[in-house]
Amino acid sequence: MERERKAVSVRRDEILAATLDQVRERGIAGTRAAEIAKSLGISTALIFYHFGTIENLVTEAFAAAAEADLAALERTLKRTGGSAEKRLRAVLRQYGPTGDAAGWTLWIEAWAAGLRDPELGGVAQRLDMRWRETVAALIVEGVATREFRCDDPRGAAWRLTSLLDGFAVQLVVRRGAVTKREVAAWLETALKAELGI
Repeated sequence: MERERKAVSVRRDEILAATLDQVRERGIAGTRAAEIAKSLGISTALIFYHFGTIENLVTEAFAAAAEADLAALERTLKRTGGSAEKRLRAVLRQYGPTGDAAGWTLWIEAWAAGLRDPELGGVAQRLDMRWRETVAALIVEGVATREFRCDDPRGAAWRLTSLLDGFAVQLVVRRGAVTKREVAAWLETALKAELGI
């Protein structure tokens, strides 16, 4: 019985990973169960057995990708250590389109599809809030230790992360409109203005 559960878990993970590949390549609207099944050499019936609908599959795949990003965030916080500023910069580097954060195409796809799919929109919003809460907590900590001067840590967190969201759209959707170097410089300007660094 335990072997069967593991096999089911492995199969679900494979389907989720293949779905994310399809979303990156074709977008959410162009993702088809038949293509996912073909890429894995399985039947579409198996996909629907595990997930019920393509919408459920896309929502679970996006949630899995976002959870992986959030796990990477936790590892970054533990690995970085040090001052609130140092950890905040590491988090913003990971979150932002100027660093190593993968998945901006997925986030942008989820935001767009979430306008019509309340379940996917809700998942995207809950996971996005966890990033913003982490940034806000680091700003609060930096204010308490007098590393930062900021009267509105929550507002600063929203403004900084929203700025990065907008830059990500410019970099991913409007390739060539801005450069990563420009985004890094503008983020530095925003950090100085928001936090008095």
